[in-house]
Amino acid sequence: MLKPTLLYSLFLLSLCLSCSSGAAPEEPTANAQPNILFIYVDDLGYGDLSCYGATDIQTPNIDRLASGGRLFTDAHCAAATCSPSRYALLTGNYAFRQKAAVLPGDAPLMIRPGTPTLPAMLKEEGYRTGVVGKWHLGLGDGDLDWNEEIKPGPLEIGFDYCFLLPSTGDRVPSVYVEQHEVLNLDPADPLQVSFTDDPSGGSPYDTPTGLSHPELLKMPADTQHSGTIINGVSRIGFMAGGEAAHFRDEDFPYSFPEKAIQFMAQEKGQPFFLYYAFHDIHVPRIVHPRFEGKSKMGPRGDAILQMDWVTGQLMKTLDSLGIAENTLVFFSSDNGPVLDDGYTDQAVEKLGDHQPAGPYRGGKYSIYEGGNRVPTILRWPGKITPGRSTALWNQVDLYASIAELLGHELQEAEAKDSKALWPALSGQSDEGRSVMLEEAFTLGLRQGQWKYIVPTEKEFPWIKGIKDIEGGISTEPQLYNLSEDPGEQNNLAATYPEKVQAMAAELERIQNLDQ
Repeated sequence: MLKPTLLYSLFLLSLCLSCSSGAAPEEPTANAQPNILFIYVDDLGYGDLSCYGATDIQTPNIDRLASGGRLFTDAHCAAATCSPSRYALLTGNYAFRQKAAVLPGDAPLMIRPGTPTLPAMLKEEGYRTGVVGKWHLGLGDGDLDWNEEIKPGPLEIGFDYCFLLPSTGDRVPSVYVEQHEVLNLDPADPLQVSFTDDPSGGSPYDTPTGLSHPELLKMPADTQHSGTIINGVSRIGFMAGGEAAHFRDEDFPYSFPEKAIQFMAQEKGQPFFLYYAFHDIHVPRIVHPRFEGKSKMGPRGDAILQMDWVTGQLMKTLDSLGIAENTLVFFSSDNGPVLDDGYTDQAVEKLGDHQPAGPYRGGKYSIYEGGNRVPTILRWPGKITPGRSTALWNQVDLYASIAELLGHELQEAEAKDSKALWPALSGQSDEGRSVMLEEAFTLGLRQGQWKYIVPTEKEFPWIKGIKDIEGGISTEPQLYNLSEDPGEQNNLAATYPEKVQAMAAELERIQNLDQ
């Protein structure tokens, strides 16, 4: 079990506030080199924050971040699921070009060494680079031995430091990985890992599972999530051994920030890039006792409060270190919200009047706006104009936009789907993309306020098993005018066949661009 260090405790006690002047923000000089902090939440919906209109839950730390930064109302993650979004965020390329999907816990590294990445580009510009938190982009080359060096991984694609949850909390192995090794692993108790999405056949190891020992569970789970029980939670897959390395879910709001704070403190004398990837508010939602029962919405609401608190600690750290004024903070989510996602934790029953996706239809896994229109805030005191923006843009655009800020010239094969939009991101302009691809289990296209969804004959029956999911899958084309119908209820495809045809052709053109 990781405990807060003295360094971490001192940061948490600090109440220093960064000063803000009333002067108009300045345009950054050429080749500016701010520190860059990405705060990336998991499964957070457009309507889950009080600065985005939530009333049944309050997120004061993120509200303060928004009040000093630029809040975007039409910003999007690159895909409606986690691994594809993370791939696009770090490479500047749409995930469908890699045929990226949600990865199993033993998947090889999705971003292959030699691929241009945002951290690698920043290293070229003199940055120290780190990633802390949920990874879920695969590790190794396949058939990974968790008792040996774990590579390739983040260190082979541009990061100098990593402290990881290897995939997700609902998948084994339930351990931390730091640099190339499982943390605290005892060689005399080797870690064994095996995967299947159907544990009904029993475990290959002599370990309790959710099906064999349901009395040991903190919360019931569906069959897929009923593999090996670790910390009272059954997971996807099986594991044995490695007892000293097992994590406790309740420790996440301390173990991950501690490593992030140490990295920022160590690197504050030079420009750094830190990608802080929350596990919250992904399942299983097992929060620290200080947050348990603090919301009206059960574990999902408690996890939102926990996430808000951790965000506040990261922001206070920037103040304590005296680097807030020269740090570009990006806050967002990897996809839209999901309630019932493998565990029975009352997320649906205790929802009340709260709308996780705000006014939008769908959520995680969905091609509707709720699947990828996510809360997005950028802050850089004195350089980004505070306020709200309606600019249309996508997380895939961060790569080229940061390169534009730094004066970095992209190479021909680098971040080819990324569009340089620094003026829109900084508030110098409200003009974002005119056309933007959206990705879930089918594709969509935004053209201004028009939204086209590609019909598909594929079936995804497992989506129907998730109570709150509307995937947007249809054998017929869909067309919506979001300015009049933000909830995507009135399909206008039959009324505007020429627009459907034109947008379908534009989407096909984007799909076929030479990569």
